Amino acid sequence: MSSRTVLTSGDIDRAITRIAHEIVESNHGTKDLILLGIPTRGVLLAERIAKVIQRHYPEFDAANSVGRLDITMYRDDLGQNPTRAVTETTIPAAGIDKKVVVLIDDVLYSGRTIRAALDALNDLGRPSVVRLGVLVDRGHRELPIRADFVGKNLPTARDERINVQLTENDGETSVVIES
Repeated sequence: MSSRTVLTSGDIDRAITRIAHEIVESNHGTKDLILLGIPTRGVLLAERIAKVIQRHYPEFDAANSVGRLDITMYRDDLGQNPTRAVTETTIPAAGIDKKVVVLIDDVLYSGRTIRAALDALNDLGRPSVVRLGVLVDRGHRELPIRADFVGKNLPTARDERINVQLTENDGETSVVIES
């Protein structure tokens, strides 16, 4: 198996900063903005994005604007992989009704994870807008889902695997393609 690093820690930091600014720009500020990360690395990315937003827009309260959305029970492959661990969903205290919710994930591939996230979100409330931010878009969509904010488009072969590593979880920060 061969692997190559396609994004370094610095590349990821720049992508996160750009995504943070694009989110605020598309929302015309930080009002009613909620970031929901999809476990595991989507949550870490949402927290990183929120820190960047708060640094540049002090009115943004990162601590009360970031949550995690567990989609395990909404997946369409649960029968094929029933050992997935269910984690806690945490929604900011203000809720998501009439808010601008940005779902954050590490890799967008088939679109099935995001479809499950939309189903889970539907059970929690009714946002005014739902957007999607991903660190990597690798193509190969099976559903009509597109990210609004993308750190890097990395066209891949179906048999390749993208590993996003973040210091908080993996001890280092990089994106590696394995073939």
